[in-house]
Amino acid sequence: MAAQILAICIFIGMFLMIILDKFQRHHITLVSGALVLVLVFGVCMHSADAIWKTLNLSCIFTPGFWYGPSGEGSFGINWSTIFFIAGMMIMVEGLGKAGFFRWLCLSLAKLVHYRIVPLLLCFMTLSAVLSMFIDSITVVLFLATVTLELAQTMHFDPVPMILSEIFCANLGGAATMCGDPPNIIIGTSLDYTFFDFISNTGAAAAICFVLILAYFTICFRKKLLQAERENGAITCPQPGTAITNRAAFLASAGVFLLAVILLVTHAMTELFVACIGVLVAALTLLVACLTNGKQTVAEIIKAVDYKTLLFFVGLFVSVSGLEETGVLDIIAQFITAVSGGKPAVIVVIILWVSALTSAFVDNIPFAATMIPVIRSIAAASGIDLGVLSWALSLGTDFGGNATPIGASANVVGTSVAAKGGYPIGWGRYCRYCAGATVLVIAVSTGYLFLRYL
Repeated sequence: MAAQILAICIFIGMFLMIILDKFQRHHITLVSGALVLVLVFGVCMHSADAIWKTLNLSCIFTPGFWYGPSGEGSFGINWSTIFFIAGMMIMVEGLGKAGFFRWLCLSLAKLVHYRIVPLLLCFMTLSAVLSMFIDSITVVLFLATVTLELAQTMHFDPVPMILSEIFCANLGGAATMCGDPPNIIIGTSLDYTFFDFISNTGAAAAICFVLILAYFTICFRKKLLQAERENGAITCPQPGTAITNRAAFLASAGVFLLAVILLVTHAMTELFVACIGVLVAALTLLVACLTNGKQTVAEIIKAVDYKTLLFFVGLFVSVSGLEETGVLDIIAQFITAVSGGKPAVIVVIILWVSALTSAFVDNIPFAATMIPVIRSIAAASGIDLGVLSWALSLGTDFGGNATPIGASANVVGTSVAAKGGYPIGWGRYCRYCAGATVLVIAVSTGYLFLRYL
């Protein structure tokens, strides 16, 4: 009992500190993780085995961690997630230095002859598609930056486009296993493949994306058309200006294409995501070294967001405290009891609670906490674990769109807009995005009912 109470107190304290945002997130989770290891597992439980299981270091040195029909278990630090995210971070930095993202944005702008409404639709689509394979934070960062550049040249308000890009990035991220951190955690913990996500959450994301295209077009079309009529013909930067080293550009684009192929086919190749992450990172660094020299390699390695990786490490340990002490089993039993064991009620609870929570707190720790909960619910009630997983994924990914702080991509996008002289307050953000979020969650509810229940 003492271990359970202490684990709960540490976790609640960690969550509150993350919400208050007074300290860096990785410091909070690392301290919480250390407290779990020392006080919960060491002092209260006297269990060296629990500490060793949580650290989960031995899995890295087993063949099944890198290849095979399944990966490591979900208990403790999920090193597959850490290795995969680190590898993708390195690839993205390489693509950015090669000018890939800026070239892509400028090419699309040129393709639609720099007309603002078609540009809105193109950037929304690009945001969704890129976020299926690249972290949504990076996608929004590059898209918002280029949008500001085009807005200054073409003389239109970039806020509608940035809001649309943010929303679509979170939608696209929900479609695949590698699109959003909660999905990475769900996929690696429960052994789902890229195709599993595409065929389940991807279908829901596609339906919602079509609706959101229409929604934001209706909301912003009049204002954007007015700006277009007032400004007439405009000269904008050519796509070729984004490419400073053609060899680096082509090679980096090739690495990105290879990463997509490996992710799509990893169920067939049996290469686990940790292996894919390390392979992609190694190729990116090799390309950078051969085309730009060792200095660029050092810059890419330095630019990796190590704070986020440490955040994940501490988070996994903190969640393990709740799992090892049986707290998560109690929560699962409570949800089952409240729902009367009815699958439809359980799915609705998970979807809407996930969405509501993710609108105000970081969806990453919430998803990590809920994975063992839904596993327990599935075991106790007989509900297909997959259905609960897709409900959790859609709720956490879509729900974060409702507020400016609901997802990291939201914070990045609004920050870029503010630095460019276009601050986006809560009122303006929620006026357009909160209603759109309710719409996609409602559609997701119908999707889950029609397809699985």
